[in-house]
Amino acid sequence: MQSFLEQAHALAPRLAETRRILHAHPETGLQEHWTSAFIKERLLRLGIEVSPWGGETGVVGLLRASAPGPALALRADIDALPIREHNETPYRSTIDGCMHACGHDAHMSCLLGAAELLAARRGELKSTVKFIFQPAEECLNGAARMIEKGVLHNPDVAFIFGLHCMPDIEAGQIALKEGPLMACVGSTRLVIRGKGGHGAMPNKCRDPVLAAAGILQALQTIVSRRADPLEAVVISFGSIHGGAVGNVIPDSVELLGTVRGFKPELFDTLPETMNSLISHTAIAYGTEADFTFTREVSCVCNPADATAWVRRTLTKVFGESGILPAVPSMGGEDFALYQEKTPGVYCWLGTGNAAQGITNAWHNPRFDIDEAALPFGAAAYAQVAFDWRPRRHAVVFSM
Repeated sequence: MQSFLEQAHALAPRLAETRRILHAHPETGLQEHWTSAFIKERLLRLGIEVSPWGGETGVVGLLRASAPGPALALRADIDALPIREHNETPYRSTIDGCMHACGHDAHMSCLLGAAELLAARRGELKSTVKFIFQPAEECLNGAARMIEKGVLHNPDVAFIFGLHCMPDIEAGQIALKEGPLMACVGSTRLVIRGKGGHGAMPNKCRDPVLAAAGILQALQTIVSRRADPLEAVVISFGSIHGGAVGNVIPDSVELLGTVRGFKPELFDTLPETMNSLISHTAIAYGTEADFTFTREVSCVCNPADATAWVRRTLTKVFGESGILPAVPSMGGEDFALYQEKTPGVYCWLGTGNAAQGITNAWHNPRFDIDEAALPFGAAAYAQVAFDWRPRRHAVVFSM
């Protein structure tokens, strides 16, 4: 019998066509109505049960094994970004200001390909496979919605596997590592209040703009002086608003930012550390500060035993030389929320091609993939699902 990779290569034209259709019809988080209908139609055509999960977008497919027991889940995200595409390709976005600039179109194509591969061998499956097409990953709230609605139950999911395209890695390769792969993520809002007035008479004001500058400088000492130099921490503010003209000092300034880190114990200390530094610096400038920290997702962290098992399984698709050590990313991923509930492994699927100039990073308006990667992604999903044994998974992971 042909390997999953050989079968996936035979599906390559259809995988590319599927990806291009999806790429041309992007939808942002929780608006993926057309996308969800497209996925449902494809799954039903394969004879895969579509299970209502309680959300308006997103799809859950079930390929049931004959034997009872826990299920394995394969997850792909389905939402796009509010970015205007700059590529001039036949399959460029038809929705102005919206684009699949993070490869979710590729993830969906790979998972639909895996569904086709596994449906053709449903009689050999040792466990039920749950296909999770998740909405709103870019908002970092889609996984939470699905988990809250019970997507990891009925049947219970005992292991979950996911992948994400990576333009830094050539198509035909995959990268994997145990431990932290993507960062804990928190969002911040800071409002500094002072006393406005004429820019020519700053002595009669309590300048929140100047205080904001001091606070931003002070916060970077957390990264350079409070955190262990060997532990990565990022504190960034991407939005600052205050005032309307250059010669008027405003009453207040608002800043919005993001905080990232790999070590949960360190990340958990950051809200209190930041708040203390902000409040004392604001006082020094004669202002007051209101600081809000919202924890969004924890770190994507691959368990050692499960990662070792996935590595062995994926050699059937990529060979030993095609599995690379993964470089962690400060990006955030709500796949971490699934890992908090059940063992799971996440990895990077190579989709780059330097010779063809396919190297643009995620969220770039010229982002694209080498479609030669799609059969490898489909085969990877399928191989993990096919090899997993529900009654032996704990033993397999410990090998």
